[in-house]
Amino acid sequence: MRILIVSFLSALFSGKWSVITMGMHWKQASPSSDFGVRRPNIVIITCDSFDGRLTFYPGNTTVALPFVNFMNSYGANFLNAYTNSPICCPSRAALWSGLFAHLTESWNNYKCLEKDYPTWMDVLKQHGYLTQMFGKLDYTSGHHSLSNRVEAWTRDVEFLLRQEGRPVAEVTGNQTTVRVMEKDWQNTDSASCWLRHAAVSQTQPFALYLGLNLPHPYPTPTMGEDFGSSTFLTSPYWLKKVSYDAVTIPTWLHLSDFHPVDYYSSYTKNCTSNFTEQEIRDIRAHYYAMCAETDAMLGEILSTLAETGLLQNTVIIFTSDHGELAMEHRQFYKMSMYEGSSHIPFIMMGPNIKGGQQISSLVSLVDVYPTLLDISGIPLSKNLSGFSLLPLLSQRSQEETTPEKEHPDWIFSEFHGSDVNASTYMLRIGKWKYITYGDGYSMPAQLFDLSSDPDELKNMAAAFPDIRDAMDKKLHLIVNYTAVSTSVHQYNKQQFISWKESLGQNYSTVIANLRWHRDWQNDPQKYEHDIEMWLKGKS
Repeated sequence: MRILIVSFLSALFSGKWSVITMGMHWKQASPSSDFGVRRPNIVIITCDSFDGRLTFYPGNTTVALPFVNFMNSYGANFLNAYTNSPICCPSRAALWSGLFAHLTESWNNYKCLEKDYPTWMDVLKQHGYLTQMFGKLDYTSGHHSLSNRVEAWTRDVEFLLRQEGRPVAEVTGNQTTVRVMEKDWQNTDSASCWLRHAAVSQTQPFALYLGLNLPHPYPTPTMGEDFGSSTFLTSPYWLKKVSYDAVTIPTWLHLSDFHPVDYYSSYTKNCTSNFTEQEIRDIRAHYYAMCAETDAMLGEILSTLAETGLLQNTVIIFTSDHGELAMEHRQFYKMSMYEGSSHIPFIMMGPNIKGGQQISSLVSLVDVYPTLLDISGIPLSKNLSGFSLLPLLSQRSQEETTPEKEHPDWIFSEFHGSDVNASTYMLRIGKWKYITYGDGYSMPAQLFDLSSDPDELKNMAAAFPDIRDAMDKKLHLIVNYTAVSTSVHQYNKQQFISWKESLGQNYSTVIANLRWHRDWQNDPQKYEHDIEMWLKGKS
């Protein structure tokens, strides 16, 4: 880690801000100023599986995130930011396209945007921006393991198979091991080097994207050739950043009280067996430590921008594709509309953005596309699902916001992938979160009052039928979710049939050795029969 990073960390923890703020004094413009007067540079850092609640609560007491806190002090934190699909590829497809997943048919980690699909980065390049990308992109079709796509295709089959490894916490290295996720650090170094040697010498504005894998859990080799990602791995260096006594044990409902989809998810994620409190606390502490390492990578980019003098005319966005449950609701990973999985960080810092803002408006990843074009003064040429976030910043006057550009008071998220046995749709308005599944009636809907039940343990759908029905009516105005669910169901069958036929006589061997091999091989004939019954069904 560079000496400057160490200085930053030291200054942050000691309260000496002079080192930090050197080179970070950008001109605070008047409310009527326009980003278009001098087009700013843009830097977006998108990590993987970062729980957005850590950027405001309980991060201040559980784990040290100095550079997140720095961005909070000098920028705007959107406290209620959400993913549009709580899984890697579809969520990033929404970020890059500005469109909801069902509009681009981003159904799972294998089916997302086509490789030549125009993104906001393409638009910026067309309008004179120097563009560069490092690290994890993960928004085009054709990625991820065979197991992952087969699990998504067969989620409607009437069987329960463990698709993930049991979540575990592991330690590597020693008290001086800083670079645990070496690949992320290499990409961060490359981005920093590009800023120092390429961006700094340009007269045109630039747009830099850095995609990180952390704090996503690590692969678990015991799962077989496709692996799972159920290992929460960190070093003693990063564990020291976590206040272990402040790590809470989430409340779990009894398995018999689980929503049917939650039971399926917990089972396929290998979380229905017994866990000790020590195991749960260790998993959560290791996850927070992985978030601390992610924060340090953010710090390297911030320090590079400061040292090169680029910071004063650069807008920085820190966000994530989705969150991480970290054993909330007896689950790890994502694929859920619960807060730990769907609530993401979204912090903006830069010229004309007043520091210290905490914005409670509901926003989501589809807002990135129109926001970046608004920042750079580029008019939108097509309809998008998202809206610019600039009108929500206090530096923009009310006169600049027209009704058609006004951000809606709701956010929408959907999920169609693995570890969940029905397409899932979530609408949040105010304190209410509404979740419905598939056709809207085969599985019970859920309604949570986040103001009184932030842990989402009390389903209020039956107690407040008027609110449930109003939320469902609003959701139908956004998406015909019954039709979308049908389309996904048909897609899954067609894809599975094509894959099965392509294997010929090798089919039985291949399917028996996917990530669910531990359960499948106990009774392969039963599970093959279940699949045949599904394929012969009318639906």
